[in-house]
Amino acid sequence: MNTSDSQELPVTYADIERARERLDDDSVVKQTPVERSSSLDEFVGGEVYLKMEHLQWTGSFKTRGAYNKIRQDVDRGVGEFIAASAGNHAQGVALAASKCGAESTIFMPRDAPQAKVEATRGYGATVELVGKDFQETMGRAKAAAEDTDAEFVHAYDDHDIIAGQGTLGTEMYHDNPDVDTVVVPIGGGGLMSGVSTALKHLSPETRIVGVQATGAETMHKSLDKGIPVTLDDVDTIADGIATGGISETTLRIMQANVDEVVTVTDTEIARAILLLMERAKQVVEGAGAASVAAILSDDLDVTGETVMPLLCGGNLDMSRLREVLIHAMTERQQLLSLRVRIDDHPGVMEEISGIIASHGANIHDVRHERSVDDLDIGEAYLVFNVETSGADHARSIIDAVRAAEYPVEKTARVPG
Repeated sequence: MNTSDSQELPVTYADIERARERLDDDSVVKQTPVERSSSLDEFVGGEVYLKMEHLQWTGSFKTRGAYNKIRQDVDRGVGEFIAASAGNHAQGVALAASKCGAESTIFMPRDAPQAKVEATRGYGATVELVGKDFQETMGRAKAAAEDTDAEFVHAYDDHDIIAGQGTLGTEMYHDNPDVDTVVVPIGGGGLMSGVSTALKHLSPETRIVGVQATGAETMHKSLDKGIPVTLDDVDTIADGIATGGISETTLRIMQANVDEVVTVTDTEIARAILLLMERAKQVVEGAGAASVAAILSDDLDVTGETVMPLLCGGNLDMSRLREVLIHAMTERQQLLSLRVRIDDHPGVMEEISGIIASHGANIHDVRHERSVDDLDIGEAYLVFNVETSGADHARSIIDAVRAAEYPVEKTARVPG
């Protein structure tokens, strides 16, 4: 990448340093920790240092940019702010406005995670749930700002927002000046623009890698065309980076500073969320886990390197967590759905249940299916939802049921 002269970019390292001075208040933004992950070291063949920005006060980096902008605007006499957000920017603006003694109204998509909606209200904002996706919500918020004296706070297309997010890049450098590669999620590009500006100033040799979810991927097309590309629809569990578009400003900065961009699937993100819970004991949302999904993917080689994935957000809705866990555990075959064809008479369910139990597996539930076209009279399917220790355990259970002369197959998904 690196196609632009950094001296001509709209946000400079000096802007980031001024933002750091404004953010010198631990009650607004705190320095978040970095932890070495020996488990991830083994997976990638390098040294992995997790930058744990999900432990920020609002659960994400967004307060950095929001406060940098709002503090300056309040000092100029602005008293009311409007923003559009899927959740994390909402909380950042709400907290920043409250800290500055201003009012805020946040427009959020109708399907925004309830935990993020309630948290935004808890930080003092008025919340309006409008729009089926981020782009529609953004339009409604901008229209509302035009009809009032309120200042619109863009989630990423704003120089002050970008400079505020850049303070995280400075922090990451001082956390580990010898880092070879940093991996940063990209939604609208404000975070990456700020972080990359700081890192390229402080450590030009550090490789900067961006990551997007495949269902919200805009960077490759934008880079190919040289202009921002916007998606009509986005589909990803990583709602924090589901903007569906970047801006001219963020594209320009990323063209200059970002060395590589990779994409990860929702399945890869789900694996990363579960792995971080199991091995790092950290609960991270989809956007935050995308950086770890990237270093685990085949598309990014960090063998022998010191790498710092940015865990940028931890506001994981409990219903989404349940969905992710079921998906990831089903993929691992720790949750297994078996459909067994039987002659429907008393004692069969007990016999098959006994076979499964004898292998130390836990049966969550079982149901009969009798109204199926391919069954003969007197036949039925028994569908067992089973918890196992993994693929080898699942295979031994299936082999045992087949050894008892029952036709059995895995079904595509575990209900509920």
